[in-house]
Amino acid sequence: MSEKWDLRFIELAHHISSWSKDPSTKVGCVVVGSDREIRSTGFNGFPRGIDDSIERLANREEKYPLICHAEENAIMHAARIGVSLKDCTAYVTWPPCTRCARSLIQAGIIEVVYAGGTDIPERWVEDFTRSTGMMKEAGLKLRNVNLE
Repeated sequence: MSEKWDLRFIELAHHISSWSKDPSTKVGCVVVGSDREIRSTGFNGFPRGIDDSIERLANREEKYPLICHAEENAIMHAARIGVSLKDCTAYVTWPPCTRCARSLIQAGIIEVVYAGGTDIPERWVEDFTRSTGMMKEAGLKLRNVNLE
């Protein structure tokens, strides 16, 4: 895909991340097919029907077991509406964690493009390093795109 389209989809993922109510981290994901068609989108948040009050989202011990990551939500949304993500590219605003890397691999994603220059908290660095290794071992192409 061209650099112009990469930037468009990463910018769209950033826009979608703004829909998250999480006060600390907002992540967006856009999954695109080979003809540049958008197959699914997702942002981090609680499952449908689960109260996502500010008090609940601000409490990490309560938030973490409940929250769905952006990539998971994009994959689950596609499954819900019967859309295949096989051979697609996922554009994400953060590098995927191991939890999401497993899901992306199993969904048939062949490429992950993530925004460069993202300031990753120290607590996630080890997990992102492991997830990058997993995705490469599984044959996914990984690319980092800068928004400048």
